[in-house]
Amino acid sequence: MNRCAEAAAVAATVPGAGVGDAGLRPPMVPRQASFFPPPVPNPFVQQTQIGAASRLQIFLLGIILLPIRVLLVALILLLAWPFAAISTACCPEKQIHPITGWRRKVTQPALKFLGQAMFFSMGFIVTVKGKIASPLEAPIFVVAPHSTFFDGIACIVAGLPSMVSRNENAHVPLIGRLLRALQPVLVSRVDPDSRKTTINEIKKRATSRGEWPQILVFPEGTCTNRSCLITFKPGAFIPGVPVQPILIRYPNKLDTVTWTWQGYTFIQLCMLTFCQPFTKVEVEFLPIQVPNDEEKRDPVLFANKVRNIMADALGIPVTDHTYEDCRLMISAGQLTLPMEAGLVEFTKISRKLKLDWDGIRKHLDEYASIASSSKGGRIGIEEFAEYLKLPVSDVLRQLFALFDRNHDGSIDFREYVIGLAVLCNPANTEEIIQVAFKEFKSFALKHPEYAKIFTTYLDLQTCHVFSLPEEVQAIPSIASNKVSPEIHEVSASDKKDD
Repeated sequence: MNRCAEAAAVAATVPGAGVGDAGLRPPMVPRQASFFPPPVPNPFVQQTQIGAASRLQIFLLGIILLPIRVLLVALILLLAWPFAAISTACCPEKQIHPITGWRRKVTQPALKFLGQAMFFSMGFIVTVKGKIASPLEAPIFVVAPHSTFFDGIACIVAGLPSMVSRNENAHVPLIGRLLRALQPVLVSRVDPDSRKTTINEIKKRATSRGEWPQILVFPEGTCTNRSCLITFKPGAFIPGVPVQPILIRYPNKLDTVTWTWQGYTFIQLCMLTFCQPFTKVEVEFLPIQVPNDEEKRDPVLFANKVRNIMADALGIPVTDHTYEDCRLMISAGQLTLPMEAGLVEFTKISRKLKLDWDGIRKHLDEYASIASSSKGGRIGIEEFAEYLKLPVSDVLRQLFALFDRNHDGSIDFREYVIGLAVLCNPANTEEIIQVAFKEFKSFALKHPEYAKIFTTYLDLQTCHVFSLPEEVQAIPSIASNKVSPEIHEVSASDKKDD
């Protein structure tokens, strides 16, 4: 039996199902009321509208600015390569010791100057606010919101700290050598121990008391459209050392920098940005955040505190989206659904419903088989009934209402996952029983004519018991004690932890 059909069977057993007003929504399990929709439905899409006048301006300026800026960027990269080569000469790919001595004193200032010159040649006008912390004050920088590859400008402004980067990037011609000059923490996708190794390396550097450069981390782990701050990964907060938040803003009339999962490509953004007279960017260094003892023990708590501080300073909300939502978006597109159909706020859903990515991905396959024929990738009551091979009835409407949490007449993927968890994986058996009996009590009070049926049944049971031999009469009373509230001999399997 598939999960949706299983949910239908569960809903049919709910007292009062199909009775009374069909539009009445059954009460939810109390703790499920916390699944509110996010304030920003899709932070991974950017739709920049370019008017006719802007298009004409881009075309005219692009004829002059685009070739000049491309040549300047290429020239600066070529000039920077010898300094990067000197800095990393005779050093292994994964550096065990920091670059020190004359090599660091010569190469780092030169690379910083060339980095500033490169962004200036691209047309960026940078405004810096706040005070940069020293390595002893804050070994780690956390930068947000992360919305584009141009965010690397924060690294230049912060004085070329180390960055966390994929191991493959270190092998890219020219760029790889420049990256290695920053002494990055390299992450491997094929090494199963890479996450543990990366965390240990960050801890080692963060607690070196200035021996290693500061580390700059984009804790969101992927690019968004800057409309909110998504879940911060805990890696930068695990060492339990002070961190300095860095905000990035792009206060431009026309957005030519945002690089999300749905929007302009890398080449398109470069061309649009290079064709602008200038592009404004603000880099703000917030006060250092020092974790307390509880936050040192719980990096997620520390990460959430820092995220809230940064969101307040930016004036934007926070959501529980994460990189796994992007993976689900891609999967939704492969299943011929709208990409945004895969967004569920993975952090919240996985934590509260005890689901991993594979489990949610399996639900997406089930959802696609129902919603693929509907417009907009959402399930209506007709598609719901057709998939279950059931007629549209009061019972089916009751079940549909359990999924349709916002009462808009359709079920999106997020509602589908939550609905399955509520119906097929009840959080607490005792809570479910209490809710069921509250429904039953309400129904019985509204329909007193049914009371005669139950009293007659109880009278027949009593007569039957007293007609039995005395030794047999004792059996029901003993059995009833097994579920009596006064007796606590309940096996561990009878209850589920909430």
